[in-house]
Amino acid sequence: MSESIQIKQNIVVRARPDVLYRLALEPKRRVKWDPNLVRADYEGGEGRLANNVLVRFKFARRLLGLSFTARYGQLQAPQRGGWESVRHVGPLEKLTQAWTFKPMPGGTDVTLTLNARVRFRWVRAPVERMLHNLVMTTLLELQRQVDAQGAQLMTDLGREMQEKQKAEQKAAKAARRRK
Repeated sequence: MSESIQIKQNIVVRARPDVLYRLALEPKRRVKWDPNLVRADYEGGEGRLANNVLVRFKFARRLLGLSFTARYGQLQAPQRGGWESVRHVGPLEKLTQAWTFKPMPGGTDVTLTLNARVRFRWVRAPVERMLHNLVMTTLLELQRQVDAQGAQLMTDLGREMQEKQKAEQKAAKAARRRK
């Protein structure tokens, strides 16, 4: 007998909804920052993010290394989007993931909802724990990815200022020597 699992978590991220929408839902971008995914590709080669598009996902080994095909749906850029598995995923009959992005002052409220239906009752507790960890690490890594981009920008700006100051000091020193 199957049992349902629903996990819903939200986090506030300092970024615009359109940036987060692309990071979270575009498979090629997602696989770069999400440690839960090893591979994510559009089925049939190159594709683009649209409703009813099929995508092949492969989870990391700590998530049993499961591979599955999912269909994107309810895409409404940049407010929400998600996907659902086409067939069963290991011990799960169905797995769905939904993202919502609500703009707010200073950032975006990101909500990730994961719904699953377990095929066997005896496996519910460990699978629920595993899926809860997946949701939390995904949200934290999304925030870390956005913060890393901002930190890199600040580092680059600081380096430019430092170089500019050094050039000005050299120019001042050369002007003093000429006097």
